[in-house]
Amino acid sequence: MAGDTRSGTYAQVFRVVEFRALWCSVVLSRGGGELARVALALLTFQRTGSPAVTALVYALTSLPAIVGGSFLGVLADRYPRRTVLTVCAYLRAILVLFVAIPGIPLPVLCALVFVIQAIDAPAKAAQMALLPDILNSSLYPLGVAAVALTNQIVSLVAFPVGGVLVAITGPNNALLVTAGAFAGMGLIARLGLQHRPAAQSEGAGRGSGFRGGWQLIMGSPPLRNLIAAAMLAGFYVTPEALAAPYAASLGMGSAQVGLLLAAIPVGNVLGVFLYTRWVPSEARLRWLGPLAVVSSLPLVFSALHPGFVVSMILWVLVGMLSAYQVTANTEFVRIVPKDRRGQALGLASALLISSQGLGMLLGGLLADRVGVAEAIAVFGAVGCLVGLFPAIGWHRARRGLTSSEPSTVAD
Repeated sequence: MAGDTRSGTYAQVFRVVEFRALWCSVVLSRGGGELARVALALLTFQRTGSPAVTALVYALTSLPAIVGGSFLGVLADRYPRRTVLTVCAYLRAILVLFVAIPGIPLPVLCALVFVIQAIDAPAKAAQMALLPDILNSSLYPLGVAAVALTNQIVSLVAFPVGGVLVAITGPNNALLVTAGAFAGMGLIARLGLQHRPAAQSEGAGRGSGFRGGWQLIMGSPPLRNLIAAAMLAGFYVTPEALAAPYAASLGMGSAQVGLLLAAIPVGNVLGVFLYTRWVPSEARLRWLGPLAVVSSLPLVFSALHPGFVVSMILWVLVGMLSAYQVTANTEFVRIVPKDRRGQALGLASALLISSQGLGMLLGGLLADRVGVAEAIAVFGAVGCLVGLFPAIGWHRARRGLTSSEPSTVAD
């Protein structure tokens, strides 16, 4: 079991030189990726004038993570993780430069975007797999929380700032900034992280790829229930996909849509900070299951058709309750054998993104039939019911975990 972090602080985490380097790489990766999304959407719409094609290109910034996570995460085990981070960052920078070429054929642009996002998956797996090596057991949970908080904050800031930057410089020049961010990420990883040998040799004889990762996760009750708890996000992210029609049903405009979209991420930032800073690690492990169950509960009150302010409060509360995801992430990495972290994290990321995408899709279909508020309430109620299964499973699986043998449960 991870050490109690009551004596640890975020200041102590950031005093670790390697963590600062890793954190900078996270900022540049997330910021560059979000800026690229804005620039690509506007560039595609300018060139085609088609909302459908624009939506397709935007989707290509998310869908490859499923493929990359499922099949490329193992690269973070087969090769030194610093090398994986560095190479992926430089490759993304070079490919973005090609995307920024004026007049590049649209099919080529789409193919490049797909590859750029696919190779981000092993880089993210390497980032998270390195954290337990960089931080000791007492600081590691706070390090995971710091990365999660950073990703949320950068996303909140990057979209409006990116929109302004693209408006001022144009999408092609904004893509050059993105390429610079990725190149900077590679340089920081190369100079700021220690070289460590590959966690897994080519002939290690352990399962690789999607099948090996699936067997690893499904064969371990703790891992299986942790990933199931994480995938409950597919229920409580549904409001984000329905924010525009929900605001319209309340008689609100685009400004309120933006506020609704920010509500869950803002709540999550607040919840993660409070949860990881003031709640002891042992209590976080006990509360993981109950919080997973009730994370969607505030959405049930949408059936009462509350006004805008109450809806904002409810959505912020959803974000705060979802802070359990940080503990699930922390324990998942801790339990997975060191030489298979990249593989497991890649597949876990793919499963999480898939669950969120499916939740948004099904939420939209249900909203067309029963109404937006009612669909959100249904997803909230079903999320609570489904959450009972991983919560109970995690409670039982925890009994087999010990601090002295953290990886044996996953072997």
